[in-house]
Amino acid sequence: MDEGERLQRQARALGQPTRHALFRLIDQAPEPPGVRELATTLGLHHSAVRQHLALLIGAGLVLEERDPVVARGRPRSIYRRAPGVLGVWGSENHFERLAALLLDAVRTRDEPRLVGRDAGRAITGSPAGQSASAGRAAFDVLTDLVAAHGFAPLQAGSPAAPELVLTRCPYASLAAVAPDVVCELHRGLAEGIADNLPCDQPVEVVALVRRDPVVAGCRLLLRERASAG
Repeated sequence: MDEGERLQRQARALGQPTRHALFRLIDQAPEPPGVRELATTLGLHHSAVRQHLALLIGAGLVLEERDPVVARGRPRSIYRRAPGVLGVWGSENHFERLAALLLDAVRTRDEPRLVGRDAGRAITGSPAGQSASAGRAAFDVLTDLVAAHGFAPLQAGSPAAPELVLTRCPYASLAAVAPDVVCELHRGLAEGIADNLPCDQPVEVVALVRRDPVVAGCRLLLRERASAG
C-alpha cells in the first residue's frame, strides 16, 4: 500500500464519529486500554468496539498488543496509537492545535480567519496531503479532514451546493465565549483546505452558519468551483 492509499484508508476510518472517538480515547489514555474499558467509556457492546478496533488496526492507526501484566489465564489485548500517526490525523490534543493557531494570530496580528486559512493551505499543501487528496472528490476529502479535527461532520445539501453539518464542537466552551475568534479560525481552516485541494470536483466555502456550540449543528456551506483551466 502506498502513502496515498494508506492516508485515504485512515481518513475513511476516522470519518465515522464513533471510530474517531475510539481513536481519541486510545490516544489520550494514560495506559493502553482494553476492550472492556473502551466499551464502558463509550457505552458500546464489546463486539461493536472490536469491530471498530479492527478497522482502526487495518488502517494502521492503532496497534493491538498483549498485556504483559496478567494474574492468570490468557493475556488480554490492549490498544495503543500506532507510531507515526501523531499530528497527522489530529491525535494531538485539540486545544494544543487551537493554541498554536491563536499564537500565530498574536504573532502575526492577522485576523483569525486569515490565520486559519494559511493553516488549511499548509495541511493540504504538504506531500502527505497532496498524495491523500489526488484523484478524490474535494467534498469527500474536506469531510475526512473536518472529521479528523473532531467536528464529526455529516454530508448534506446537493451536488451543486453541498453542506457539512458539524454535529460536534470540540471547542464548545471557548466558542461560546469567543465565536469571532474560534469559529472564524475554523472557517478559515476549511477555506484554506478547500482552496488548496488537488482534487476532482473542487469546492469552495461560501459561509459558516453558526449554531449554539454546546448543542452543535453549525453548517459549512459550499459550492462547486470551476476547475483550473
